[in-house]
Amino acid sequence: MTELGFTEDGFRSGFVSFVGRPNTGKSTLTNALVGEKIAITANQPETTRHPIRGLVHRDNAQIIVVDTPGLHRPRTLLGERLNEMVKETYSDVDLICLVIPADEKIGPGDRWILDAVRQAAPKTTVMGVVTKIDKVKRDEVGAQLMALHELLGGECEVVPVSAKESEQIDVLVDVMAAQLPEGPKYYPDDHITDDDTEKRMSELIREAALSGLKEELPHSVAVEIDEILPSEEREGVLDIHAVIYVERPGQKTILMGKDNRRMGRIIHNSRQEIMKLIGQKVFLDLRIKVLKDWQSDPKALGRLGF
Repeated sequence: MTELGFTEDGFRSGFVSFVGRPNTGKSTLTNALVGEKIAITANQPETTRHPIRGLVHRDNAQIIVVDTPGLHRPRTLLGERLNEMVKETYSDVDLICLVIPADEKIGPGDRWILDAVRQAAPKTTVMGVVTKIDKVKRDEVGAQLMALHELLGGECEVVPVSAKESEQIDVLVDVMAAQLPEGPKYYPDDHITDDDTEKRMSELIREAALSGLKEELPHSVAVEIDEILPSEEREGVLDIHAVIYVERPGQKTILMGKDNRRMGRIIHNSRQEIMKLIGQKVFLDLRIKVLKDWQSDPKALGRLGF
């Protein structure tokens, strides 16, 4: 094994970015590779809002997987800023993996993303990953692999995986590691992400809020942690005060649900996930506020960290 900061002959390390249209399984794949949930997942597109670094440790390699927001044609100032963030990430990584689901045909959106990748990082190696292979038959997987290989051209590697079934995950790790440069171990073996705990808490709350929502509302949901402090009334309990922001009063009504039942589920589910994360009992004080059109308001975006 190589010690932190020192290079052992043959040890490879580097940064790998998953890119693709929204909802292609990038976050689920990141979690499968890391072996622990670090990126929230939801059925709605554009769930990921900031680059998340996950660590994949092997005896001969350390891979830092950067899960980015899906590149898309933006409709708001937030969308524009997320796209710029993604493009900046491209130029800082050693390998870019274009992620295409097995159950969707390659289309103009995928070609647009590949063009954007090659414009932003013309010298960076690109490979393909076909996700969700558990959803289709083997011959359909084969056809998608050929289509993706044709899209990428040249000698680009293409690997089929199922993150849900943990199929081909080790093969993907080996293929990615082989394309990284020899280098040092950047993080200790017990690290799984460089995301801070407060950010992970806010993301778990947002995931609970998104659960079961239709596509039009998720883009309007943001979460901010106000305060974290030991409870004065309950020994060993951490009090967490947080706010869910939406853009319109009607969205607040949807999140609250009939007789506030939906809000109760959001608090219960996110509290359970936060306790798993920090290994401590939690009291969660969660409120919903309307921050009008925050996705297009520069001041609001700055306040929320975008």
